[in-house]
Formats: sequence, structure tokens, C-alpha cells
Amino acid sequence: MMRVLIVDDEEPARVRLEQILSDFPDYECAGLAANGEEALRLAIAERPDVVLLDIRMPGLSGMEVAHHLNALDPPPAVVFTTAYDEYAIEAFEAEALGYILKPVRRTRLEAALERASRLAPSALSRLGASTELETRRAHLCARRQGELRLIPIDNIVYLEADQKYVCVHHSDGEDLIDEPLKSLETEFADRFVRIHRSVLVALSRIERIDRNTEGKSQVILRNHSQADGKALIISRRHVADVKRRLKGG
Repeated sequence: MMRVLIVDDEEPARVRLEQILSDFPDYECAGLAANGEEALRLAIAERPDVVLLDIRMPGLSGMEVAHHLNALDPPPAVVFTTAYDEYAIEAFEAEALGYILKPVRRTRLEAALERASRLAPSALSRLGASTELETRRAHLCARRQGELRLIPIDNIVYLEADQKYVCVHHSDGEDLIDEPLKSLETEFADRFVRIHRSVLVALSRIERIDRNTEGKSQVILRNHSQADGKALIISRRHVADVKRRLKGG
């Protein structure tokens, strides 16, 4: 029995999918979510095998939710529901991703479920480029004592590698996430700058660069006390690049 999580911001769409799903003996509904944040909470709690995921939703988009779902272990298969035109559908098919064109029909849902495949980050990026969808996340996702915490990228001050985790220092405190610092640097290259092999700082949070009493370059943050009273030292190899980025280069 395959367990399916249904995610759509429109109640009639959720009801229709649940009704159609009830006709399939090999599938059962694992839950209904009206938005991306609720979908992630249910996915963590219920561990569905498949997620039927609407792309256009307020708040977290389906594409962003798919990013976070892919980080689960194991990740669920993702089947997108979409009202996009044939050009976009061709891109979905080219990547061998499951999709359902709205309005959803029984035969279409059955076929999509049968070929649902796990969504790799590389495939998601190519899909976004092909369909002109925004795939870069607006949030990072942390889990604290079994609960989901979404951290807006705008609230992040800096990211610091901490053994196999990354510590996210943000406006409301700190959280650990299980993502490589390098992949975060690539995804958010226009918003963060590397000042050290283990630290990325939000460009918008840097007030200036000065030198400490030992003559080392350090970042002074805007409207934020240095965590634990420590300064953010810039390694010599990164000083020139940090200065260039601050000048808009």
C-alpha cells in the first residue's frame, strides 16, 4: 500500500484528488495539506511514499517544497499538479518527473502515480531553467526536537559550518541544518559572500570591514551583535573578494 500526501491550496482540488485516490486499491491518503509549510510538517510526521504537489501556492511554492522534501531520508516521490501549457509539460516529461495537468482526470492520476520518480536536485534545477520557474528557495528548513522550523533567507545573518552541520545564525536565534555549506554558497551566490572556508555572510548584513587589534580583517555586522562576542574574521585569501562584493563588483 502506497501512502500519498495531497498538497493544494484549493480545497475543491484536494477533495477531488482524495476522491479519485480512494478508487485505487494500492494507494491510500496519508494527509491533506493546504500550503507548503503544512505539507512539510505532514511529510515529516507521516512519511508518505508519494506527494501530489501543486506548483502555484501562496507562501512556499511547490518547487520550494520539493527542494525540502528531497532532503528527507528517504525522500518521497513527487508528482506535480500543474495548469501549465504544453511547452512546460514537455519540459516535465523530458526530465521524467511525474506531473498531472489540471483539471485532474482519473487516468492521468493513475499514470502519473505509476511512473512517479524521486526528484533529484539536479533534475529540479534543470526543470526550473526549462520552464522559467523559480527554484531557488526563500527559506531554509531546520528541524528542532522533531518540529519543523522555516527560516526566511532574508532573516539570515551568516552561515557557519559546524562539523557535519551548518549553523544558521538568524534574526531569531540559531538553528542547525544538514546541508553542505558549498551547496548553500552556490544556491545563494548573489546574497552571501564567503569570508572564511567555514563562514558565509549575508552581504546586506555587512556594515563595514575593519582591522582588529591583531591587524586581522574582520566583518562588522549591521544591527546585529556578534554571536558569543566573537568577531567574524576574514581569511587573507578572501579579503579582496569580500571588498569587491561589497562595492558591487
